[in-house]
Amino acid sequence: MLLLSQEVVRLDAEAKTAEEAIRLAGSLLVEAGKVEAGYVDAMVNGFREIGPYIVLAPGIAIPHARPEHGVKEQCLSLVRLKEPVAFGHPTNDPVRLVCAIGGVDNTGHIGMLQALAGILGDANKLQGIMKAATFSELQQAIQ
Repeated sequence: MLLLSQEVVRLDAEAKTAEEAIRLAGSLLVEAGKVEAGYVDAMVNGFREIGPYIVLAPGIAIPHARPEHGVKEQCLSLVRLKEPVAFGHPTNDPVRLVCAIGGVDNTGHIGMLQALAGILGDANKLQGIMKAATFSELQQAIQ
């Protein structure tokens, strides 16, 4: 089960590039006190160096970095972009949903990825996330 608080969710956010989208998702975690600012830089650097490997499904990116880059607690943010953004993935572009995750150890993010995959892999829940007009509607969609 994923616990999302309103402070780490943005619906219909604006970003012009993949990097802006990653920084937005990361900044929510910084503002919530869950990661250090360096974690956001590490996510962006990973994207720059390795490419769009974080685009794990059509329209969905899950940026992350290693715990030692500044994760204070297990965390997740969710950003739904107003307009999709190209990340450079050959089959899963463009991206409209960016879920930044942070694990406190090398295996911590795996459980979060599994929980996230369970939600995002459910067509009804994903449709609910994409249509939610409010945080409350988003919560109902992922229950």
